[in-house]
Amino acid sequence: MPPGGIGQGRCVRCWARRLSIVQLDAGSPLVQGPEFVKGHGTENDFVVLPDPRGELKLTEARVRALCDRRQGLGADGVLRVVRAGDVSDAPATVSEDIWFMDYRNADGSVAEMCGNGVRVFARYLVEAGLARSGEFSLGTRAGVRTVITHADGRVSVDMGPASVLGESTVSAGEHTWDGIAVDLGNPHLACVTTAELGTLDLSTAPLYDTGFFPNGVNVEFVQRKSAERVRMRVHERGVGETRSCGTGTVAATVAALREDGDDTGRRIVEIPGGTVEVEITEATSTLTGPAELVARGWLGAEWWQHADGG
Repeated sequence: MPPGGIGQGRCVRCWARRLSIVQLDAGSPLVQGPEFVKGHGTENDFVVLPDPRGELKLTEARVRALCDRRQGLGADGVLRVVRAGDVSDAPATVSEDIWFMDYRNADGSVAEMCGNGVRVFARYLVEAGLARSGEFSLGTRAGVRTVITHADGRVSVDMGPASVLGESTVSAGEHTWDGIAVDLGNPHLACVTTAELGTLDLSTAPLYDTGFFPNGVNVEFVQRKSAERVRMRVHERGVGETRSCGTGTVAATVAALREDGDDTGRRIVEIPGGTVEVEITEATSTLTGPAELVARGWLGAEWWQHADGG
């Protein structure tokens, strides 16, 4: 990692006290656990675990411990950096030697795709010297994704085609909304509403048709602000409400375009964690937004062992 590329200041020292993170000075006799990097895309935050040799045992228990905001580092998910050949369920269409985003939700469940996670993952690959800045490809469970890292810190991701699967409904509290089901490698139900988004209670998971979405669903509530701009709140499966959801902003854009009678176009999407740009074409969808790496360190070996119940 280039010196100064990722902050290593007071936050990491604080984590060191809480998690027995080892700060390795020259000649330190201590043995560290796995390395981590903390990053976020529009405040959708992740723990990045470099695993170039495919040696980490990343269990559900360890993912939950890492993502715990009181006893762990705190995150919406974990991104393991590994070669596709070391991932047992990597799609056959992904070359074995490509860098693969092994993404896990905060509850430890495996997810196919994460638009904000891809941006953070791409930014890490460049900062770590594993990829050159500019355009390159990486692997996900939703297939190969092409990314472009920009000089201003933003990352553009070719998210692939957004497939509309039909219509369904979702309920939250006493209210029910109509929405469209959108497949972006992971499932979404995007609901355009005139309700003020700040009044929605997303502290618990909205109720949806489990027959339509047998593996769960990310639910987006979308409010039109202008001809070019929408607002969105999202409840992510396996996580809860998050500050942002990359694939969710694409689903929200699809829904907003259809509400305006269009199948293609561009929208600026405001989420609680910031702003992204989404473009939908006949062939694919593109998400552009910021990606930041804020800290790095090493987990304590004892903490890592106990996080798995050891």
